[in-house]
Amino acid sequence: MSNTPTALIVATMDTKGQEALFIVECLKAEGITVKIMDAGIKGQCPTPVDVTREEVARAGGKSLQDVQNLGHEGKALEVMTSGAIQCAQELYHQNQVQGIIGIGGSMGTTLGSGVMRSFPVGLPKVMISTMASRDTRAFVGTKDILMLHSVCDLAGLNQVTRKILRNGAHALVGMLRSAVTDDATDQRPLVFISTLGTTEACAREIRRTMEEDNNEVVIFHTVGSGGKAMEEMIQQEDVSMLVDLSLHEMADHRFGGDYDAGPKRGTVALDRGIPTILVPGNIDFLVTGPLENAQKQFPNRPYHCHNAAITVVRTNQEEIKTMAEAIAGLCNNAKGPVKIFVPMNGLSAFDHKEGPLHDPEAPGIFLKSLEKNLHDKSCLEALPFYINDSEFAQAIIDVSYRISPDIVDIIDRK
Repeated sequence: MSNTPTALIVATMDTKGQEALFIVECLKAEGITVKIMDAGIKGQCPTPVDVTREEVARAGGKSLQDVQNLGHEGKALEVMTSGAIQCAQELYHQNQVQGIIGIGGSMGTTLGSGVMRSFPVGLPKVMISTMASRDTRAFVGTKDILMLHSVCDLAGLNQVTRKILRNGAHALVGMLRSAVTDDATDQRPLVFISTLGTTEACAREIRRTMEEDNNEVVIFHTVGSGGKAMEEMIQQEDVSMLVDLSLHEMADHRFGGDYDAGPKRGTVALDRGIPTILVPGNIDFLVTGPLENAQKQFPNRPYHCHNAAITVVRTNQEEIKTMAEAIAGLCNNAKGPVKIFVPMNGLSAFDHKEGPLHDPEAPGIFLKSLEKNLHDKSCLEALPFYINDSEFAQAIIDVSYRISPDIVDIIDRK
């Protein structure tokens, strides 16, 4: 990155021009170079910009006149968002963008956050929005977007909006100034681990040992968005190994739970041939909302109220079998080394012998179905431990150094 970083501001300059220019002033006062992208389609743009609305529309596949003639704000937004992404990516690949800031209501936030989600994790992203106090999953997705609530409508400059816009600009300044480049030269082997609180003890022991051996470990919290983010980063990054401890997002996808990470969950590492260790952690439950909702959606099952907003529901035997079949299918088509460990004394903290959803038959049912459907049974190992037992974590650690030639083992467990 150059000594003077460049920020891209994405805005509909016909409706948010005054506010956008205030942000530009704040950024320039701090020594930041600014490029303006205008994605408005109605009124006049109040200032010359670096990327015009005509360029944005063309990049989206239509002329500006065609966009204006669509007569449907949603369809117009779709074209302009697509074009804005294309234009922003072009600037980025020319090393002309080191951070992004956007402003808007529902439409402007959809536009700005759509552009931001096309950029890699780590690139500074600030979205000042009237929508930031609502459910922001549709805007943030799996990326590191800072959503700043505008408190009042972004309709002109006043004593409230000036404070919020200035804070947002300065937040981006701080990110740009603190951005480091040494991560790009970090040559340590990269290990991804999935987990939830109910398998955290296992993940923590694996992480500690691997970090002591000078491997870089990234942990993903499997709450739906966590699994999606992990799959995306496996596709993008040079990952040496995946330890997939928490597969319940796959169960939630199949059976209607809330932590659904989509159909690609569990597929990318195997498709890319990345050495993978799979554990059926947390498939003993589905995640749902409040208890009354869980009882309606999944009647006559064991429930555990994790908190007022989250209830976990015990998976039944048929669902356990289905999960085993699905995991076997993924492993049968794997393009790299795979090892599956089944903890026979409990699949999660909830499935512990003293846990609220314990079913002593579940691991055996899973194992039997897996053996039936798995082509190469040599990759399967059933261990007489609970998933959070130290012995179970150690078994994973020992095998991980054998199936991945890249990861570092300074005490030679091989």
